[in-house]
Amino acid sequence: MEKKVLTWQDIQAEVGNWVSDKDYLEKFKYIYGVPRGGIPVAVMIAERVPSLQLVTSLSRLPKEKVLVVDDIIDSGLTRSRYQNYEFIALCQKDRNSSEWLEFPWETMSNEAPAEDSVVRMLEYIGEDPDREGLRETPKRVVESWGHLFSGYAEEPTDLVKYFTADGYDEMVLLKDIEFHSVCEHHLLPFIGKAHVAYIPDGKFLGVSKLARLLNIYSRRLQIQERICRQVTLFLMEELKPLGAACIIEAQHMCMTMRGVQKQNSIMVTSSIEGLFREVPAAREELMRLIK
Repeated sequence: MEKKVLTWQDIQAEVGNWVSDKDYLEKFKYIYGVPRGGIPVAVMIAERVPSLQLVTSLSRLPKEKVLVVDDIIDSGLTRSRYQNYEFIALCQKDRNSSEWLEFPWETMSNEAPAEDSVVRMLEYIGEDPDREGLRETPKRVVESWGHLFSGYAEEPTDLVKYFTADGYDEMVLLKDIEFHSVCEHHLLPFIGKAHVAYIPDGKFLGVSKLARLLNIYSRRLQIQERICRQVTLFLMEELKPLGAACIIEAQHMCMTMRGVQKQNSIMVTSSIEGLFREVPAAREELMRLIK
């Protein structure tokens, strides 16, 4: 993920553009900064526009007289909370962009932006992030994310180093590959094993690369079905085999720790392509081998 660091000069320049539009700002009596990134922006505008009163609460204020400001519109969730107010932000991020924007007030904090988010989550659940057992937790959590979500920093195409095995045209199967991933719906882990197979048509992928391929896709926010599909599509597109398959068996913590709380439930998903889909005998052989 690329990071873009914004300076105070960048912020001052953008605020200057807003302040120069006096006809627009004169419509409002109050200015409110969304905590926390919007607060320094609101202060900077209020300092330049004396007619705007800086407020820390929106209660009992006429909505049409309030300007709400923030540092960034990212997912749009914050914007939706203030949908009845005039709302402006320094930056609007493309939802398809992986760029991370860092504002100058974030570097003034003792925590990095990601660590600060962990602090806020701890506060939300009622914990004291300052107590001894939790002081290093934000840093440890962010470090663990580096491993859990390392798949975002890797590309499956980096694995494309083929070899040939003259005359061999039988199934290649790597079974019982242990893996872990994180459910994108509840940010809870699911853990299990996968079986990856293909029927070669001249090109082979090293056996360790099959495990690494699974790791790249699983170490992202995921759903189990998608991992299966991504693995088989990659093999079909890159190896051009006669068939490819990925079968996953996993236990989901979002089902065992919450929800229906069925402790021994195992979810099985599969994706099969080529001869594994078209020829029953090939599919039956695969099922027999992974038992």
